[in-house]
Amino acid sequence: MSLKVPKSNNLQLFKDGYKQMSGLEDAVLRNIQAVAELSDLVRTSFGPNGRNKLVINHLGRLFVTSDAATIIREIEVVHPAAKLLVMSSQAQEIEMGDATNMVLILAGELLKKAEHLLVMGLHPSEVIQGYELACAKALAELETLSTSELPSPLTKEALARAVTPAIASKQYGSEDVLASLVAEAALSVMPDNNKSFNVDNVRVVKIMGGSLAGSRVVQGMVFGREPEGDVKKVTNGKVAVFTNPIDTAQTETKGTVLIKNADEMLNFTRGEEKHMEKIFTEIADSGVKVLIAGTSVGELALHYLNRNHILVLKVLSKFELRRLCRVVQATPLARLGAPTPEEAGYVDVCETIEIGGDRVTVLRQDPGSGDSESVKTRTATIVLRGATQNHLDDLERAIDDGVGVLKALLKDPRLVPGAGATELALARRVETYGAGLRGLAQHAVRRFASALEVIPRTLAENARGGSEGNEVVARLLAKHEKEGGHVWGVDVEGETDGTLSAVEANIVDSLAAKAWAIKLATEAAISVLSVDSIIMSRPAGGPKIPQQAGNWDED
Repeated sequence: MSLKVPKSNNLQLFKDGYKQMSGLEDAVLRNIQAVAELSDLVRTSFGPNGRNKLVINHLGRLFVTSDAATIIREIEVVHPAAKLLVMSSQAQEIEMGDATNMVLILAGELLKKAEHLLVMGLHPSEVIQGYELACAKALAELETLSTSELPSPLTKEALARAVTPAIASKQYGSEDVLASLVAEAALSVMPDNNKSFNVDNVRVVKIMGGSLAGSRVVQGMVFGREPEGDVKKVTNGKVAVFTNPIDTAQTETKGTVLIKNADEMLNFTRGEEKHMEKIFTEIADSGVKVLIAGTSVGELALHYLNRNHILVLKVLSKFELRRLCRVVQATPLARLGAPTPEEAGYVDVCETIEIGGDRVTVLRQDPGSGDSESVKTRTATIVLRGATQNHLDDLERAIDDGVGVLKALLKDPRLVPGAGATELALARRVETYGAGLRGLAQHAVRRFASALEVIPRTLAENARGGSEGNEVVARLLAKHEKEGGHVWGVDVEGETDGTLSAVEANIVDSLAAKAWAIKLATEAAISVLSVDSIIMSRPAGGPKIPQQAGNWDED
């Protein structure tokens, strides 16, 4: 008989303030619960009929949007397991520009399905193995579901058709107008090699007032302000970009000047004026016709710039200044003086035009000028009109998604049926694959298949109410089984049985975006399942901010 040594409960492994949660109940299931809550939060915003969320961030800024990427970025998730999911959706946003909500919903559903298996006694490693097998099978089957591709000579109609579903999921009802604007802007800046298309070449400028119908595409960069001086239009001119103030130099210390007579008073600023005049004469002699100022422009400097017929435009945003330098191919200067030929840029037309009552400045490179450099640096700007700033911000997010999807399609032009048809077809094939497996992993594979059905079910629930979601999915499964096709999806606006042919209705999604979403959602779910212990150190910093009393809003 061996002696049992009693365990001590007073082992000091970590510093005071550490929290440790481990085991199935405390770590795994609590993580799954947190992720499921985040997934359910954005689930109602999925699809064309998704509801908006009104989010007020820590700075008090208001967001009214159904864009999952914006919602999760602004709500500041702090739970460590939910943060893993947020990172996956952010990776999807960076890589593809769309389907961030699909990552969150699918990962949340995968973990909900895994919870049942874990409670029944399966080990997390067996669930992980099954999910990895199912993900590989789903990605392999996805390659066979492509129904069409972007046509080789790109047309405005084909591009608009391809990006319409992505834009419709954010701005249902306005998708045709926005898709047309995105297609027109993208085609005008499309390089010879489509795969090197740069999303930064399509810009958005928001001008409040009017309606969306008044939006249009302007070839070039648009700035929502007039030039500072008297010159309002320049053609075929050199451009100088300055990041320092265009003004007389100011001393860092205060000084006192004693003036003894009237002549000294008259001549007090004469030297300074002559120095400024010399600088701006040198700039004008170097051929510069357009001067871009990154900060302030002094009145004396503006006087000499007007005298030399130089157009002066203030661009206060560093990002806009950087983009402008790339468009006109100029080097930003931190010194006041004439630029060298290598530092100066070139613009074909710089003019002030009126858009809906607001006067704006356009810098345009004309592709017909014969200058090869100007053709390379073309930029298109979508000028958006709308009633409120929040609405304009949401329109801009929809356009960003459309341009992101377009970039993904130019790299991989394959299209698959949308409206949940592809996910349902994958669910059936993965289910069949799982039924033929042996071992405990088959249960996880079949759960993966049923998790894929959450996409069409969510679309149906958001469009037709919660009760009809399962009925619509059942009808779709029957059609997939009976007709052997994979093109049947959810009809979000019809009054029939809630199903339609996605290809006939022109509802298509990027195959690459779907593949990335499935891959990232599975990886996020596996990451959460593989955690068996959470160790949190005490947050750094001083005393906590006093909280408001519980009855602060009562009279």
